[in-house]
Amino acid sequence: MGNGPDGTGMRIRVRLRRRGGALLAAGLVGGLLLTGCGGPGGAADSADSKARGPRAADEPAASVAPSAGKEAAPDYRSTFALDVDTASYGYARRTLDEGRLPEPGTVRPEEFVNSFRQNYPRPEGNGFSVTVDGARTGEDGWRLMRVGLATAQAPASGERPPAALTFVIDISGSMGEPGRLDLVKTSLSTLTGQLRADDSIALVTFSDEARTVLPMTRIGRPGGEVRERVRNAVDTLEPTDSTNLGAGIRTGYATAVEGARSGATNRVVLLSDALANTGDTDADSILERIAKARRDHGITLFGVGVGSDYGDALMEQLTNKGDGNTTYVSSPSDARKVFVQQLPTNVELRARDAKAQVVFDRDAVAEFKLLGYDDRRVANDDFRDDRVDGGEIGPGHTVTALYAVKLRDGAEGEVATATVRWLDPSSRAPREQSGSVAVSALNGSLWSHGTTPRLRVSAAAAYFAHRLGGASDEPFPGEPSLGRLSAYVGALADETEDSDVRALAKSVRQADQLRQ
Repeated sequence: MGNGPDGTGMRIRVRLRRRGGALLAAGLVGGLLLTGCGGPGGAADSADSKARGPRAADEPAASVAPSAGKEAAPDYRSTFALDVDTASYGYARRTLDEGRLPEPGTVRPEEFVNSFRQNYPRPEGNGFSVTVDGARTGEDGWRLMRVGLATAQAPASGERPPAALTFVIDISGSMGEPGRLDLVKTSLSTLTGQLRADDSIALVTFSDEARTVLPMTRIGRPGGEVRERVRNAVDTLEPTDSTNLGAGIRTGYATAVEGARSGATNRVVLLSDALANTGDTDADSILERIAKARRDHGITLFGVGVGSDYGDALMEQLTNKGDGNTTYVSSPSDARKVFVQQLPTNVELRARDAKAQVVFDRDAVAEFKLLGYDDRRVANDDFRDDRVDGGEIGPGHTVTALYAVKLRDGAEGEVATATVRWLDPSSRAPREQSGSVAVSALNGSLWSHGTTPRLRVSAAAAYFAHRLGGASDEPFPGEPSLGRLSAYVGALADETEDSDVRALAKSVRQADQLRQ
């Protein structure tokens, strides 16, 4: 589509769509760097809100429900928990390399988008920066809007709080396939050389039952006895029997609690293909047993998925409910990226229970749609209820959310205000950062060279995910065919000289060929 003016100028009623009972609407727009009015948000928690108790994420806000025979005014708010998972994209690349299209249910647009480096300005100290930009997608008045949140990078000196890491390692029979247990062993050997003397490590293995191979132990000096013990223990791992993931998680958390250290980042790291077939196989049931450890000790869960046949849904549910995030590795280079280049990001925390909320100006916006985050929605009225779960974010993380927004004919002035709210990891005090955006920021053409390349990469990743996922017969506004998208991403790879964008271009080409 071209880039002409808005269409007929008809007044269009805001459309609210539901998927799985959750509110599927929301939006943010912009084109300015926003670091506005930050500060504590605790005063916004009312007694009524606390007395009400948390509402489930899939329960719609009351303001969108009809009452007294009248159509209720649409709720011009969008709220979701922040998410830095990337496993969906990594697993899709693996399946495409094997000549298969990924199962639609494993494709989550936000994880595709969040797999790519962004150039958002970083805040000083703790907290977030808020960057918003956007562009026209075509002649029908739709814009694609990118909301970017970023934490400060880890110090170049490598300084960080000590880490107490409990590795829960799947050694079931399914892990014998090349690219599973062998890759896990390579990953752990790589990691052992990166940990500092004041870090601690524990090893738990599981197949049909679980056992603690190494209790929580300080790493000590490079080349020392503990590092050698860890490497020797890893070298002896062999696949056997069935997959009792529930037993592994329970034993892992018990080991983590026993070795928990005050002032350290206490984290369980699950390395598995997540193909549970013995004992508890349901995420709710597995994590219900260790809820106290999560709550009382602040122990978070980081999931590292492996294998061509991978239990994506279970791993995502576990990490979402375990206050953590998940990634996927399919090669030694992936393992090095996760356990070396991104080690501080994947170990340390800068924000707990982080959520974002966008409030629209109803005079400017006719329709809006959040692309992705389907299982991370939060009821709008629970944004400032800090008992309601959000996302855990580390240093150097970026979170990107894309929205399709249709402006009203003749819209001007402010479009929306975006706010991110989080709890300080140490004090648990609430903090907020906000910014507003204007209509005038949205007039560039999405695929023109005048639009920042990173916005175009984000758009390409989201459009690609939607093509693969097949979640709806209706394309996202401005969504190109796979063939056209392949050309766009190929040009972006040349323009950015980014190996990750080049890999995306390869995946789009593969998908296009498989669909033909």
